[in-house]
Amino acid sequence: MLNFIQAIILGIVEGITEFLPISSTAHLILVSDLLRLEQTEFMKSFEIIIQLGAILAVVFLYWRAFLNTEVLKRLMVAFIPTGILGLAFYKVIKYYLLGNTAVVLWSLFLGGLILIIFEKWHKEKENSLEEISKLPYKQCLIIGLFQSVAMIPGVSRSAATIVGGLILGLRRKTIVEFSFLLAAPTMLAATGLDLIKNAGAFSVEQFDLLSVGFVVSFVTAIIGIKFLLVYIQKNNFIAFGVYRIAIVVLFLLLKG
Repeated sequence: MLNFIQAIILGIVEGITEFLPISSTAHLILVSDLLRLEQTEFMKSFEIIIQLGAILAVVFLYWRAFLNTEVLKRLMVAFIPTGILGLAFYKVIKYYLLGNTAVVLWSLFLGGLILIIFEKWHKEKENSLEEISKLPYKQCLIIGLFQSVAMIPGVSRSAATIVGGLILGLRRKTIVEFSFLLAAPTMLAATGLDLIKNAGAFSVEQFDLLSVGFVVSFVTAIIGIKFLLVYIQKNNFIAFGVYRIAIVVLFLLLKG
């Protein structure tokens, strides 16, 4: 049974990892496993819903961007693939993939390898697109398709969208910020869908735990966002790829 200390720990994990290319969902599942928390229906909902706190950190920091009509139109186009596929595969994702440690570990490991290989190959062009408001709609849709791959726990929504954007020729800072913004409609939809389907089953104590996780993830997500923006000014994502692989090895050692 989840308690308040554990809710705080998971809130910190969610906030720090949500926007880094290391999969917040994977970290929540693995940390829950280490804390010996059973993957009940409430825990699965908790892991989805506290992400809303991290997403609201984006709204807090980038509220001006959400008032830009051109940016909003591009976010809506990019959201289409995940919106359709997420609705279609909601039950498969929640009941068969979320909480599946094997899926998470393989996704983290392979995602780490892909990040390392991609960064060794990728060279950013001088004329890379900088303004989100000028991003072609076709590219927005393709980035959305990349994001939809992250419905598999452990892939990382941030990693998928960033790699997709870099392949399409966006500047690193531009696609990182677009990934931040795209998280808002994506996670609002995921959280809203889960609340509609499950809110009636939550007890008062469970709502209190959700509130704690929500607030903690909001605060720590602001730290995570600011860290990543500073980090990408002089670094690529190879270190995150190495980290993903190391986490898998460490987890297996701890569980062994």
